Amino acid sequence: MNGFLLRCMVMGLAALTAAGAFAAQDPVAVPNAAKKFAMLPEGVRFPEGITANPATGDIYVATFDFGPNSNKLLRFARNGRLLAEKDFGGAPLLGLAFDPANGKVYIANFGASAIQRIDANFNAGTPAENVATVPGIGAPGDRAVPNPDGSEDIIQFGSNSFPAPNAMVFDSQGHLYVSDSFQGAVFRIDNAPTCATPCPVTTVAHDPLLATAGFPPFGANGLALNGDESMLFVANTGDDRVLKLELGTALVTVFAESINGADGLATDARGRLWVAANQADELVALNENGRVVARLGGFDGIRRDGSPDGLLFPASAVIVGDDMYVTNLALPLTDAAGDEPEEDVTRYTVSRLKVPNR
Repeated sequence: MNGFLLRCMVMGLAALTAAGAFAAQDPVAVPNAAKKFAMLPEGVRFPEGITANPATGDIYVATFDFGPNSNKLLRFARNGRLLAEKDFGGAPLLGLAFDPANGKVYIANFGASAIQRIDANFNAGTPAENVATVPGIGAPGDRAVPNPDGSEDIIQFGSNSFPAPNAMVFDSQGHLYVSDSFQGAVFRIDNAPTCATPCPVTTVAHDPLLATAGFPPFGANGLALNGDESMLFVANTGDDRVLKLELGTALVTVFAESINGADGLATDARGRLWVAANQADELVALNENGRVVARLGGFDGIRRDGSPDGLLFPASAVIVGDDMYVTNLALPLTDAAGDEPEEDVTRYTVSRLKVPNR
């Protein structure tokens, strides 16, 4: 074999090896991964919050609607059958969290600026209990944004003091963390299952990074704890970011950038942080360094029954075993008529996806 051919073979082998190594590092991508799990009752719109009872497989969904007498808390069986619905009237609901020790579903009642709870096996007549009222603390201070030339821009947030509880997560001690999308804050309710109501609310962080001047106009949103509960991950929807909040120091820093509409968060058994990218119609997984290692979902149009095919404005996710359940909020956000597929949705859904095992 002459030297030229030998060099070609070596170069070709090196190229194949490099390509294989590159491919091994590429994100796992599964298009068309979302399957319809459940259809909301006719006339019930905009599913947003979601949680689950791991013991029974029941899935709970809250709606974020602004019509009169329009918001519901829904309970679905593991096969997608509707088991119960509780009417919350005109108060829009956002995040949900499940307390397995006491069999309660916690509800971020956006309309009432309150955290509530209800029995996990609720029916239409089961009362919801007020746990705590989220305090009005106003907007955080200014945010300095550095420019490449060494100068900086200053973002000044308004005087908005409407408490906007959004997402929640329990730690192993029963403390409940709550994000506030308008006030740029994270709060904590200590011993939420047992504290005397109304429970006191502590401000954990009130930081400019938790607020937004972007779009959609929601700052601090989805929450998830790391394995040893020293760090709280916080999605900032309007800034397309996931932040990390060091609970020991209250230091807030950027963990991941450019996730289009970062919304709900969930962690899987492999330690990956899943982010609902509501403006990209997909779920994105981040590793411990904030790098994208998997993508699931995609939007494939509107079905004949008026429901989304795939994911459309995925807002929140919950993982049960190897399954991930995702609410398709499908909320139109712009004023121009006819420019968003969300406008064509007439039936609203929850999707189910398989969590990749690699």
